[in-house]
Amino acid sequence: MLPPDDRPRERLSRLGPRALLDAELLELLIGVGTRGAPVAAVARELLSEAGGLLALSCWEPADFARVRGLGPAKAAELSAAVELARRIRERAHDPGDRLDAPAKVWARLEPLAAGLTVEKCWVLCLNRRNRLLALHEVSSGTATSSLLHPREVFRQALRHAASAAIVAHNHPSGDPSPSPADRAVTRQLADAGRVVGVELLDHVVVGRPEADPGGKGWFSFGEAGLI
Repeated sequence: MLPPDDRPRERLSRLGPRALLDAELLELLIGVGTRGAPVAAVARELLSEAGGLLALSCWEPADFARVRGLGPAKAAELSAAVELARRIRERAHDPGDRLDAPAKVWARLEPLAAGLTVEKCWVLCLNRRNRLLALHEVSSGTATSSLLHPREVFRQALRHAASAAIVAHNHPSGDPSPSPADRAVTRQLADAGRVVGVELLDHVVVGRPEADPGGKGWFSFGEAGLI
C-alpha cells in the first residue's frame, strides 16, 4: 500500500492535478475498487483496454461496464465525465455569438431583463471579431438608478482577456430612452476603456418595443454616435 502522501488524492491536493499520471486521475474518478479489483488495477485496465485517453473519450457506457471492477453506476459516472470533457473540447473552438449589432445584444439580453422591476447591468466580453467570450451581471440597483462602475465592468473584461466590451442595462419601465445619468456613465466607461486598453463598443439600454417611442425596444449609444 502506498504511503498516505503518495496517494493520488493527497498528491493532487499538494501538487495540483497536472502532477498526476493518467491512471491516477482515473483512480480518483473511480473512487474505490472491489474485491479482487483494486482501484489502481481498474484504472490501469481501463487505459490498457482503450489504448489511451484519446480512445477512452470515444467509449460508451457499455464499454466501461465491461471492465472488471466497474458496476453500472460507476460506468455511468465515467461516461458522463468523458462526455463533459468532449463538450469542453468542442466548445473551446466555438467562437460564440457575434454581437456586431445592437439588435443582437437586445435579443441576447431581453430574456434576462423581462419582468425585472429593478435595473440590472451586464458586461459582454468580446474577442477581436466581436464574438462573445463571456456575459456577466455586474450590478443590480433600484428601479430608478443603477450602479454601473467601470471597475466592475473592466475587471471582468480583463479577466477574460477581452479585446472589447459592450455594457447594457435595462429600464424596468420598458422605455429605453437614455437618462442624463446613462449618458454620463457611458462617457466615463468609454474613457476608462481607453485607459485599460479594452474598447467600449456600445452601451445598450434594454427595454420593450411597445414602450419604446422608437418602436425598437432598445437604445444604442454606439448606433447614436455617442461613444
